[in-house]
Parts: sequence; C-alpha cells; structure tokens
Amino acid sequence: MSLVEQYARAHIVTDADIPQEGDEAVPVILRYDPETDPRSVRVRLPGSPEWTFPRSLLEQGLRAPAGSGEVRVWPCGRVQAVVEFHSGEGVSVVQFEMKTLLRFLRRTYLATPAPSRESATHLQQ
Repeated sequence: MSLVEQYARAHIVTDADIPQEGDEAVPVILRYDPETDPRSVRVRLPGSPEWTFPRSLLEQGLRAPAGSGEVRVWPCGRVQAVVEFHSGEGVSVVQFEMKTLLRFLRRTYLATPAPSRESATHLQQ
C-alpha cells in the first residue's frame, strides 16, 4: 500500500466568477493514504485547509448527488463534477473534470488491499 497523491486543476466557482471557457483553473491536490485512513480521501484547495471525507462519498457523488457533513458532491453534465465544501467561513464550490476524479479514485483502489478493490469495478462503468 502506498500514498496516492494527484495534482489536478479545477475551477473555484462563486456568484461573481462562474467559470467560462478559457478561465484559469487553480491547482488542487488530491490525496489518499491507505496506511493512515483507508476509507477517506483528502482535497487541498489553494488558501484553505485540507478537507477529509469518505472516499465512498466521492465515488457516489460522481453518479448522483451525495453529501455527508460539510461536503457535497454531484455530477455536472457528462464531463464535470462539483464538490462543495462548507465551513464556518462560507462555502467553496469547486468544479472538476470527471475524468480527473475517476483517475484519482482508480488509483486509490489500486493502492488498497484486495478486499476493498471490489468497489473499483463500479468506476469502470
């Protein structure tokens, strides 16, 4: 088992700044550490704390709206997904390309012991 760390680009969505084609994306770090917490993934946005939430929530949210605690995930069309983070300071809404999150999830299942890999078959559909 080994740490999975994936650097990605995403759009921070606000009322005043809805991403348009050509808008700049921000760097985001996606992490999974099966040694420390095999059921959770972590996301670090620029200028914010690292968010930790269930890996299953991310997987479910790519197919249909899902939420748990301070995190919500839902598909946005066929090629994008939205992750919403709630905190005492407000809400951060981040739009990812679906393929980026799917690639990350696949890598997390490859880094997990065999019994947990069964869920990875759902990601291939």
